[in-house]
This record gives sequence, structure tokens and C-alpha cells, in this order.
Amino acid sequence: MKKAIATLVSSVLITCVCANVTAKDRYPERDITNVVVWSAGGGTDVINRMITSEMSPHLDVNINVTNRPGGVAGSLGMSYVHKLKPDGYTLVGLSESVVSSAVQGGWKQRMDVWHPFIVGGSPDLISVSSNSKFNTLEDVINAVKANPKSVKASAGGAGSIHHLNLLALANGTEAEFNYIPYPGSAPAQTAVLTGEVDLVITSLAEQQQLIKGGQLKPLAMLVANAQTLEGVDTIPSAFDSFPQLQKHLPIMQAIGFAIKNDAPDSVKNKLTIAFQKAIASEKLRTWAKDNYYVLSGLSGQSASNEFAFLESLFSWTLQDLGATKISPKVLGIPKPAELQLN
Repeated sequence: MKKAIATLVSSVLITCVCANVTAKDRYPERDITNVVVWSAGGGTDVINRMITSEMSPHLDVNINVTNRPGGVAGSLGMSYVHKLKPDGYTLVGLSESVVSSAVQGGWKQRMDVWHPFIVGGSPDLISVSSNSKFNTLEDVINAVKANPKSVKASAGGAGSIHHLNLLALANGTEAEFNYIPYPGSAPAQTAVLTGEVDLVITSLAEQQQLIKGGQLKPLAMLVANAQTLEGVDTIPSAFDSFPQLQKHLPIMQAIGFAIKNDAPDSVKNKLTIAFQKAIASEKLRTWAKDNYYVLSGLSGQSASNEFAFLESLFSWTLQDLGATKISPKVLGIPKPAELQLN
């Protein structure tokens, strides 16, 4: 009897293991959900919708994009996905801005809980509404210095790259802005158009249609080079007037998606193949060029290394700017100079 029971138990275990292996090999058997941590219409949302639409044919399933903004630096969406099974059926659409969530008290995890895929990014710039009294970045800085906190600034969510750039701008020019957070780039840009705020810092990709349409007036790129848009005067670099900004800038975006790092290797491999094919597609490359994105296409260890670097850079920069609730040292986040990447 004991021998029969043992044989039965062994058979059941073997059957379960084989079924599990077979299920992994068949991935994906149903549609995948991509939960974007920022609001609809923003850069992270747009890129995730584009890359997943190009990946879907290579996986033979749909990838449905939803939005779950809120929390601190994307923490609400990340926390939701992190609680789910690591089976590859729920992705998290994210950007470089989520790396500051931990030091801002948003959640207790490091970025190494994710296995990321980086599509690319677009440089940031500072703009005002077309009817603004400000015509140059110097106008803005002079107004803020004359009356601290008199200028309201939108820059996406707290801890985002746009917020970080605003902090760097304030620190480098010794100008104290009145920062008004919004749950993503799209509402932040709408706020400057409606007059809720005086200026906005988001990416060129996100602003370009509003600039070309004459709704936004660009004042300065927050990178070293000027930028030319069709039908628009050349946008100067902020470094031309304020070279001290190079202490904290520029920082480029890293937008993409991730799965939990403890997902099966077979799942990671299939997503990687589909991702690489999507990145190489002519449709995506044309779209990126037309919308002022620089494609990265990093996955695997290279993408993990990039997010580890950004986590270190963002966390310690925010610490230096006095904008953290938890020290990166407490969280075990090394300084950029101390970071060792495999």
C-alpha cells in the first residue's frame, strides 16, 4: 500500500512539473496586459502603445495597454504589478523616473526586482504658453529671483525626470520655483495651456505638436545642443546662458517596460525576441525619427545596468538637492562613482 501511494504521489508530481514546463513553453497562450505607471497621452504611454503594437504580431496575442498612475514616481502601478504572479502576462510600462520612487518613500523595492526593456527617450525642454510674458529663459529666472516662488512650474509627477530637471534648473540658477505636481506629462502640459501654471518641463517628443501648433513657446533645451523643429525658430540650449547647469544635466530618458525579474527565463527570452524584432521594424524607426525619439533597444543585462545607473544617479542627485525622504544609503543604493556593473 505504501509503495502504491508513493508511486501515485511521484506520478502526480511528475505530471505537475511536466505541465508547468509545457505551459512555459507555450507562452503566451492568452493576451498580455501592460500597466503603464503614468497617465494616458504622456510619453511613456505613447511609447508603450507603439512598441507593444509592434511586438504583438511576433507573439500571436494582443498586448492591451492600461494606465495606473499615482503614488510617488509611478509607485502605484509598480506596486500593483509587483504583487502579481511573475508569469509574463502582466508587464509594467515605466520610464527612468520610477527609479526615484524608493528614496521618495513611494515603495521599499530596488530596481533590481524588474527585468527591463528600454525603447528610448527624448530630451527635455522648458516652455511657456504662447501668450506668456516670458520670451527667454533669462526672463523666467530674473522673475523668479526678483520674487521667489512667484512662477508656478509643472513638470510631471514628483520624482520624474522632468521634476528632477526642474530641481536642477532651480539649483543651478539659484531660482526658487513654485512646483505644482501632476500625474504625468499630458496633464502637466495642459496646465500651462490653461494658465494653471506658468511653465512646463517635459520632453520634446511630448511638446512638439503643441509647439508646432503655436500653443507652446519653447524657451530652452535642457541638453547641451540647440534643437531645430520644422517651422519653428531654433530652440537654444539652457547651457548657453547658464553653463553651471552642466553639474546636474543632461539626463536622458529611458522609457520602456519590464516584467518581474523572477519570471521564467523562457518567458524573458520570448519577450526579448519580440522586442528586438519590434525595435528593428521600419515603422518604429520612422515613428521615432518623426517624433524626436532616440531609440535605445536595450534589454537583458544591458537594460538592467542602465536602470541601476539611473537609480543611483537620480537617487543621489535628489539627495544632493534635498528632495528625498529616505537616504539612498539606507536603501543600499551606491553612488554613481561607486557603482559596479557586470
